[in-house]
Amino acid sequence: MDQRANPIRRQRCAIYTRKSSEEGLEQEFNSLHAQREACEAYIASQRSEGWVLVRDQYDDGGISGGTLERPGLKQLLADIEDGLIDVVVVYKIDRLSRSLMDFSKLVEVFDRNGVTFVSVTQSFNTTTSMGRLTLNILLSFAQFEREVTAERIRDKVRASRMKGMWMGGYVPLGYDVKDRKLVVNEDEAATVRGIFERFVEVGSATVLARELRRKGFRNKQGTLVDKGYLYRVLVNRVYRGDAVHKGKAYPGEHQAIIDQKLWDQVHAILRESPRKRANNTRAQAPALLKGLIFTATGAAMTPSSTKKGARRYRYYVSMDVIKNREPSDTGIPRRLPADLVEAAVVTELRRVMRAPSITAQVIAHLAREGHAFAEADVISALQTFEDVWGQLFPAEQTRIVQLLVRRVTVTSEGLVIDVRTDSVSGVMRDMMAPRKKVAAE
Repeated sequence: MDQRANPIRRQRCAIYTRKSSEEGLEQEFNSLHAQREACEAYIASQRSEGWVLVRDQYDDGGISGGTLERPGLKQLLADIEDGLIDVVVVYKIDRLSRSLMDFSKLVEVFDRNGVTFVSVTQSFNTTTSMGRLTLNILLSFAQFEREVTAERIRDKVRASRMKGMWMGGYVPLGYDVKDRKLVVNEDEAATVRGIFERFVEVGSATVLARELRRKGFRNKQGTLVDKGYLYRVLVNRVYRGDAVHKGKAYPGEHQAIIDQKLWDQVHAILRESPRKRANNTRAQAPALLKGLIFTATGAAMTPSSTKKGARRYRYYVSMDVIKNREPSDTGIPRRLPADLVEAAVVTELRRVMRAPSITAQVIAHLAREGHAFAEADVISALQTFEDVWGQLFPAEQTRIVQLLVRRVTVTSEGLVIDVRTDSVSGVMRDMMAPRKKVAAE
């Protein structure tokens, strides 16, 4: 029979190798080399079927098979989409993925591009129904093994925490880690005690955070502290000598920094009514963007809130939702967290205030109106707007936003904030006038 009448189709084969840990990768012949050698031998045995090895190598050393975020795998998939590969060869199925869901995504890519998947040590072909069944069975066991391993690790961590052992992670201020144990850092411990004691005196994390920032105090990561950080410090049971796991506290191996009396004083304050009054004040504060925020389709967004336990969550909700109307553009968010939107608007106002063009505009406008403000005072007021903003009452903040913002439009891509730059001069005049009066007295 004439062989030229039925030529063998050339099959371009790519080898993919992976190893979960970096241990041993520095060796001259490591696990990745062993996998590649076995795959190359298999491809050579299929030479009569037209199999040829491509030059590119697709290797991922030290990366788990539980994720698809692997450089070598991404390059392999890109070359498959470009039509450069006909067969993917691996040593074992779990080298490609340990997740059944992830593997189904990879098989979809293979099928869409007519690519065959072959495992050297687990013989099957993904183009047949029996091959797919075998594949799913093997992957199910691989995923089961992975989940059992994770459960064993979680059980070990839990048992260790119950014994008070340190199991790694974020090292709290006041401690260092030596021989896998928390030991007290005396200098930092004194700072932690000072934070607890000062909080008992002032009774406000906001005031305390402002004091610490003025002193340039930074946390263990070198970042200036804020109110949220202080609350995390004040409720951290590690300082009581406890080891916490899943919300439960066990006696720790490490030494406590805060005694029971000081701990009780702090937490009595945290439970006091001033904090509740502060929450009520925030809940009753007028919405900054009331009457200013709309969707791109023109629907107004109105303030709304829900309460979960003792905490209130605020939103801006489209009138389309309230009136049960079908929106003309389904890609536009119809409910947004109020804190997130308002923070974005205030950030934009701060940026505008710092812009050199706005500074020049305000100075010129105030001069035309005959106000005797020194240029240095105007520049200082604009630059310190951020600090002044945090000291204003909610009603005053709302008044300023209503003056400076013409409209906030919610689109499918984000927010469009239209700022009244011509109103900045009036706002700064009002903010500086009290200062001038006090100075004259």
